[in-house]
Amino acid sequence: MRVTIFGSARLAADTDEYCEAVRLGSILGSRGDVILSGGYGGLMEAVSRGASEAEGQVIGVTMAPWSSRLQANRFLSEERAAESLFQRIEALIESDALIALSGGAGTLGEVALAWNLRQMELMPHKPVILVGPVWRAMLDAFRANLVVSNRDLDLLTVVDTVDEAVEALDRSGEPAAQGVWQG
Repeated sequence: MRVTIFGSARLAADTDEYCEAVRLGSILGSRGDVILSGGYGGLMEAVSRGASEAEGQVIGVTMAPWSSRLQANRFLSEERAAESLFQRIEALIESDALIALSGGAGTLGEVALAWNLRQMELMPHKPVILVGPVWRAMLDAFRANLVVSNRDLDLLTVVDTVDEAVEALDRSGEPAAQGVWQG
């Protein structure tokens, strides 16, 4: 399975989030899943590191225009440089599953686009798994302030830990996996 992991480029190796992202990459890499990420530092590096250390395949989808100021992380098996941010996001969401860890505006944008494509049925069914209490709070804010239905929220799976994310990923082929958002 090809699994894209979204997450912050700003979290350092001494954070709990980084350590959990390494563990997620290791779990997925050791079972043969191909990991895709934005290819840079922070949590993108962490999942790449975990998968690489588990001898898994890691693809970083970087940005050609940023090559003079940003370098891909050293744990990638392969780097694919996109010419635009839109091409980069398109390449990342073509995976079989999407998992979002902690992040900032970029991570939120990636999740929002994937979610919107699912709403409009412009993207094939695939799990969109959001990890951590920050995502539950974000979706609560969306529910309170935007026009979103339970059906819209049911397109997302919100879990608290990377272990629960892996479990949700494993259940994603089962019909009962639909509608697992809990506000």
